[in-house]
Order: sequence, then structure tokens, then C-alpha cells
Amino acid sequence: MSATPYFEAMAVEAWLGSRPVFKDLTLTLRLGESTVLLGPNGAGKSALIQLISRSLYPVVKPGSALRLFGNSTVNLWELRQRIGFVSSALQARYLPSVSAEDVVLSGVFGSIGLGRPQQPTGPQRDQALQQLEQLGLSHLQGRPFGECSDGQRRRLLLGRALIHQPEVLVLDEPINGLDFKAKHELLASLRQLSQQGTTVLLVTHQLDAVIPEIKRAVLIKECAIVGDGSVAELLTSQSLSACFDTPMTVLEQGGWRQAVPL
Repeated sequence: MSATPYFEAMAVEAWLGSRPVFKDLTLTLRLGESTVLLGPNGAGKSALIQLISRSLYPVVKPGSALRLFGNSTVNLWELRQRIGFVSSALQARYLPSVSAEDVVLSGVFGSIGLGRPQQPTGPQRDQALQQLEQLGLSHLQGRPFGECSDGQRRRLLLGRALIHQPEVLVLDEPINGLDFKAKHELLASLRQLSQQGTTVLLVTHQLDAVIPEIKRAVLIKECAIVGDGSVAELLTSQSLSACFDTPMTVLEQGGWRQAVPL
């Protein structure tokens, strides 16, 4: 495991509009250490992703710091090349008419689709086609995004996120709305990426989204970190029942876990 942090928050305070989301966030995430950030809806998971993507800025105050890849100031273009993002919110921003190939290509420019200013080169198009092939989506190349299934759309966004071969892949509720087959196809792709060395940050409220390759768990509740340790230590019936305020039993088999209500 690399000891190099890609995200360091120390006593961070952050607000969304007039609402405080973090008062004293301290968390370090490292390259080579795939992690699940798990907690109920409204716990602050999406706000933490916004801190990583630099779409949310912390309050500047003494004793507080936020660093990405060791730097407190970040070039957003360089950040997009080092961290890839996948979310259902991003999926909703694409027009149905955008082709599958252009969805992947838009990752080159960090845009939503391709406009006149975005003119991909031949090598960039070849790279997009390679991503489609690696994800088993070559047959979708010219298909409109709106005619793809939810599972196909999510994997196209995965291809978009991977276009720069990022060091870190951040996934916000990646299996939301997916049927059984689509969910397992997406999770199989994530397992392969993790095994190949991509650092995964999985942000979710769904225990069955946690792939066996993830070894660290961070539990978040009411915008505060309430647990940080190994998956074996934290993804237990007792810890998750307390985090989600509901009694449950966690079943484990082959590195996968499922929560069953009591």
C-alpha cells in the first residue's frame, strides 16, 4: 500500500448554502487503499465528494487544512486527469441524443457531451473506442445515450471517468437504479480495475455494492465520521445497526456482504 495521501482534511468546516455540512472533518485517503464511505442518505457523503472534486470549498480558518495530492491549491484540469468521477447525478446531465462514443470522449475535455470547442483528435477517438471495447460496450458506439439501459449508461460514464487513466476512481452510489444483471456487470468492472491497481473510493449506502477488493471502511453519520478501520472490523451487524439507526444482521460470503433486517 502506498502511504501517499490523495485527500487530506484536517478540522474542515464546510457549508452548502446556509446549511453546515461539516464542522470538524478530519480524514485522510491514500493511494493504493481502496475504501468504502458508507452511511445513510443525508449523512454528508455527497458533500465529501464535492470537497474532493473541488466543487465545494471549506471555510478558511486557523488549524484547518484541505489538501489534494499534497497540495492546498489545485489545478482543476490536472485534478480531472488524476481522479475520475461516476455518479447518477452526472448521468442525468447528459442529453438523450448524445452518442455513447461522445459520452466517453467528453471525459477528455471534462465536459458534458461534445460542443464546437471540443474537437477530439484521432488518437483521442481511438482511446475512447478502446475504453468501449474494454468495458464490453463496442456495440453501443453510435447509439444515443437515451436508448441505452441504465446499466449501459453507468458503464459508459465509467469509461468517461477512465479516459485519462486516473489514479483514483470515485463512485457515488454507482448501483442505484440498476437491475441484478447490470449491477453485477458494473461491479465486475470495478473489481477488475481495483485488481489492476486503480484506487477506488466507493461512496454508498448499499452494503452489497462493496466489492471484496475494498479493505477499508469509513462510516459517516450526521456529517461526522463515526468509524474508520478495516472492512472486517466495521461492516458488522453492531456497527451498521448503529450507523443506520436500524437493527440488522450482516451476512458475509466470499468477501461480499448483505444486510438483513431483524
